[in-house]
Amino acid sequence: MSVARDFFMALSQNKVLNSGAKRWGLKLGAQSVVAGTTVEQMVESVKKLNAKGISVTIDNLGEFVFEKQEALEAKTQILAVIEAIHTHELDAHISLKPTQLGLDVDYTFCFDNLKEIVAKAHAYAIFINFDMEDYGHLEPSFNILDELSKDYDNIGTVIQAYFYEADENLQKYKDFRMRIVKGAYKEPEHLAYQDKKDIDANYIRLIEYHLLHGKFSSIATHDHHVINHVKKFVEEHNISKDKFEFQMLYGFRTDLQLELANEGYKFCTYVPFGVDWYGYFMRRLAERPQNLNLVAKQMFNKKTNTLLGIGAGAFLLGRASKRRKG
Repeated sequence: MSVARDFFMALSQNKVLNSGAKRWGLKLGAQSVVAGTTVEQMVESVKKLNAKGISVTIDNLGEFVFEKQEALEAKTQILAVIEAIHTHELDAHISLKPTQLGLDVDYTFCFDNLKEIVAKAHAYAIFINFDMEDYGHLEPSFNILDELSKDYDNIGTVIQAYFYEADENLQKYKDFRMRIVKGAYKEPEHLAYQDKKDIDANYIRLIEYHLLHGKFSSIATHDHHVINHVKKFVEEHNISKDKFEFQMLYGFRTDLQLELANEGYKFCTYVPFGVDWYGYFMRRLAERPQNLNLVAKQMFNKKTNTLLGIGAGAFLLGRASKRRKG
């Protein structure tokens, strides 16, 4: 498991492959888990989910943003998504990463970009979720959240269960709408749990705490054992279904997503879109390599294997890059 995780994490951080993947388009297995590359394609995907009683959170994908122009382009795109949600009356909100808006460029520049986004969303009563990234970006991201929350109430964030300090942060931000995840980055042992059993146990503790004490809990998991545990826990503690939702990724366990929505649970699908899909896709496979099987089952009726497609594509892109450099 750790070997597979390390493999996909290494791929996710490869800038050469990321750049090559943009040229390939959604051809390496991502077309079933990324809702298109344009706002128009994403809107049609969201409408289909809304028609089934499923809400969505929309992620305009972006990686390796170190230039102001790239961050400004991302801001423009996210503002367009907010306008699309309002115009089409979608049951949707926004998930974004501060690094995509310039956190690695300049803190104040990033803050100003995020404030513009949050303000526009606030005017339309649209929620904005700050996705948390690797440990090095946590403190500045939380600082921006703290500052913006003084003036806006339409923002929330994510707690990653593999961090030792997750419990402390969850208690600090318990009055925020909160997505609780296990964590998808490779972190060192002195900062984060490394063993799956420890991560899973902490994940359950965090979920239970926020269900009892938090504002609203988004429980992001594909694990039916966790889902069944939550169902039993909320019943035993008389917790209203209005206090939480289950979340899953677009394209994964679609039958279970619909089943939960039909059972009367609030359900939200995390819908990524855009040309910069590569890093997102690799991290999903690193986070839970079993996702590879889910993609394969839902994508292919032929004998093609997703891992083979990814590996072959990555290999060919790497070889092409070496030939160009040579």
